[in-house]
Amino acid sequence: MQFSKLGSRKVTASYTGGSITSDGGLMLLREIDKELGLTNSMAKCIKDTRHQSYVEHTAKELISQRVYALAAGYEDLNDHDVLRKDISFQSMINRDADLASSATLSRFENMITRNDCVALSKLLVEEFICSFKTAPQELILDFDPTDFTLYGNQESAHYHGYYQDFCYLPLYVYCGEQILAAYLRPSNIDGPSHGGALLKLLVSRLRQAWPNVVLRFRCDGAFARRHILSWCERNNIEYLVGLSRNARIEKTLREQLKHAENEYKNTNLNQKLFTEFDYQAGTWRNARKVVAKVEYNHHGSNLRLVVTNMSNNAQELYEDNYCLRGNMENQIKQQKLDLRADRVSAHTFIANQFRVLLVAFAYVLINKLRAKYLQGTDLATAYCKTIREKLFKIGAVVIRNSRRVKFLFSSHFVNQNLFTTIVKKMEVG
Repeated sequence: MQFSKLGSRKVTASYTGGSITSDGGLMLLREIDKELGLTNSMAKCIKDTRHQSYVEHTAKELISQRVYALAAGYEDLNDHDVLRKDISFQSMINRDADLASSATLSRFENMITRNDCVALSKLLVEEFICSFKTAPQELILDFDPTDFTLYGNQESAHYHGYYQDFCYLPLYVYCGEQILAAYLRPSNIDGPSHGGALLKLLVSRLRQAWPNVVLRFRCDGAFARRHILSWCERNNIEYLVGLSRNARIEKTLREQLKHAENEYKNTNLNQKLFTEFDYQAGTWRNARKVVAKVEYNHHGSNLRLVVTNMSNNAQELYEDNYCLRGNMENQIKQQKLDLRADRVSAHTFIANQFRVLLVAFAYVLINKLRAKYLQGTDLATAYCKTIREKLFKIGAVVIRNSRRVKFLFSSHFVNQNLFTTIVKKMEVG
């Protein structure tokens, strides 16, 4: 390849540099994985039905190869036809030979069963529980669905009127920055479908681990369903659930809406009021407390509602408790934009569920790195993509012989000090 001249000198390039990697920093995730035993535990969740006498790549190696590649930004299986020869990836997976090809990985993904995905989903919760050294006093479970647009003829593909496309409708559960569930669903269902069942399963396991923990269910208005709210009340679960406005509620808050409008017109300052009232929807057996935020500004009136069984005052409940739910949107963005969980291009639904779980576990590794080794640094709150660009994408010459594997990182790597500090903290011997 030829580029424009540099002065009188020709500038050329070729792919003959030898064993050079652009992902030398992924060795950090290898150490995190060894610390957690994550991919090893994942492999134990899967029933390997392949004829073992013909198996060249173990389930653990295949899972590790996929999880590390997803963390590095390689969501396409075809990328592995080149990556399999990368000595740095081979070193991460403890092999001295080529890794699996895209065809082998594809066959493995399509071998996965529903029971395998259930076992992996349970492991995701167990990893969350193991992340605590002492029992937490309070846990807030954020539920939120999103859409994965489909471009092929995937199994269970349906058109969704709200998203105006063919898509899946996965449901995610987070507690802070930690992921507890990544549950793929077809889109021909009601938004909160399976949410109640998933909540019951999570509550059962978390209370088994920590009987005295206070659990709080937080989500948008799609989950303001009678059976979910009633179950939370019967099982001593605090909840903060969005609620849609209607004519009855607007009539109840007519004075507050009018007051906010008058104050805005008199002062030309944005108005924001908080109030609470008892409200009983037609399908509810009893009235429940509803917190309202009444706003008026140059856009007009804005009314936001939250139904809750908590006793705090209205403003505290809305601003200090419910509004923090918005952070989960950022977590889902990391799944979709940074790690490409929406790359559900396999034909079968179960294979796509497996892909979503692989991304979730890649996130677990990166989040563990962030939580344990990046606190107090500029990357303490960085998203997965930023961590990848700052720490994983390091150019390095890789030398491998019978005695050692040596990474010669770029002398001009910008984040040398931070990377060195992290490795020292890991105390790898």
